Amino acid sequence: MITASHPILTCEEARVFEAGRFGGDEAKEWPAMQQAGRAIARALLRDFQEIGGFPAEGRVLVLAGKGHNGGDALLAAQAVLAEFPAARVEVVFVFGERVLRPLAARAWRELAHAGRDRATAVREAKGAYDLVLDGVFGFQFRPPAEARVVELFAAVNALPIRLRAAVDLPSAGLFRADFTYATGILKAPVLAEFWATAGRVRYLDLGFFRGDEPGEQRVLTPAVLAPLAGWRSRDSDKRTYGHVFILGGSRSFPGAVLMCVRAALRSGAGLVTALVPESLVPAFAAQAPEAMWVGWPETPDGGLALEGFHLLAARLERASALVIGPGLGREAETLALVRDVVTQAKVPLVIDADALQADVVGLGQAPRILTPHAAELARIAAAVDERAVLVRKGPMTQIVAGGVTYHSCFGGPVLARGGSGDVLAGLIGGLLAQTPGEPLLAAVRGVAWHGLAADALARAHGQTAVVTTQLLDFLPMALRESTHEQ
Repeated sequence: MITASHPILTCEEARVFEAGRFGGDEAKEWPAMQQAGRAIARALLRDFQEIGGFPAEGRVLVLAGKGHNGGDALLAAQAVLAEFPAARVEVVFVFGERVLRPLAARAWRELAHAGRDRATAVREAKGAYDLVLDGVFGFQFRPPAEARVVELFAAVNALPIRLRAAVDLPSAGLFRADFTYATGILKAPVLAEFWATAGRVRYLDLGFFRGDEPGEQRVLTPAVLAPLAGWRSRDSDKRTYGHVFILGGSRSFPGAVLMCVRAALRSGAGLVTALVPESLVPAFAAQAPEAMWVGWPETPDGGLALEGFHLLAARLERASALVIGPGLGREAETLALVRDVVTQAKVPLVIDADALQADVVGLGQAPRILTPHAAELARIAAAVDERAVLVRKGPMTQIVAGGVTYHSCFGGPVLARGGSGDVLAGLIGGLLAQTPGEPLLAAVRGVAWHGLAADALARAHGQTAVVTTQLLDFLPMALRESTHEQ
């Protein structure tokens, strides 16, 4: 099990956990609520950078329920006001101010005092807002919601709002969030019945878990990358950090394998060898001279020919890991080559892109990481066995191994463009070369690093006017930030 991950709990499990941790003691709950409020504010202000940042005179709406979610939202608004003294906060107490539970009432008093005339209670939401914080219902909500509450959410959802944030869960599945900030515990309904309205999910680690707690559904934390951000041994050399081989490319899809190689070069691997169609080598070597380029005989259509197998066989004993697939195409001869390579390989494999075929993924005895998107997974699902580490790419990428599923909350729509999977394959391959006996570790680190770099790219340049290879320039920043990011 990856200890830099925390269990995802059902609502009942979360209730039992919180009862055991706090025991209903407000003296223990209040510091946790303050911590949650600060964490929400810090995270949403970071996410706001993807659309240009929170404005100095921003307008904030808080939808506050009776309990802890309302308190978290009120304290988050207070933290936003502390950062932006010219901002204003309006609070709608959905069930009235007089029914607030003690800690939520305390949070409101603190916000009102800190904000003075900048934080006011209002009866209804009107006009445009920069930020809306949904803190109405928590995980103990039992449907149905009252008709007037349904109408309130419908009205708020229709307003022009730049960022819509939900605390823990989008209330009753009615609030339409851009982000859901799971404070301390990621609850399973966020990934199931509330998924359609949750937007992007952020897990905010409040220190509730050590990482060794049991759980078959888990969420990754940035700490999974911490060893990569630390010191390297004084006595190391290039062979210390593994040698990754990459087999791929074709004249029809030349860019994919180049992106994969460039990502492997950034992964920390000591050596990278790329075996690609011979016509591509001169241009590719000029663009990535740090890799060793081996020209492979081509089919008439520009794919990898069977006759080149000896080029790999003669070198493979030097490899720590092998990535196969980016840019291969689907020529029959090339896929026959893929079957031969996977059958005979002794080093751990990353099987990606067009190499992900039902008659390929189960061949041979080498450990393997499979990296399908949804369509590729449908193609190979019946052939995947327990030996494989499965990376299911999607809006929340999941890594499955040994009956445990790890969820990555990192990344976002900036990754929804061609080439992001090729970069991921190269990263995972380079990491696998460094830890060839731990394919699961390589997979979760690659997914987390890829996603954190995407977040950093989006904060710097937005989600739209970027290209996939810009991810490479944000890998160093993501690695350094991983040691302190919440």
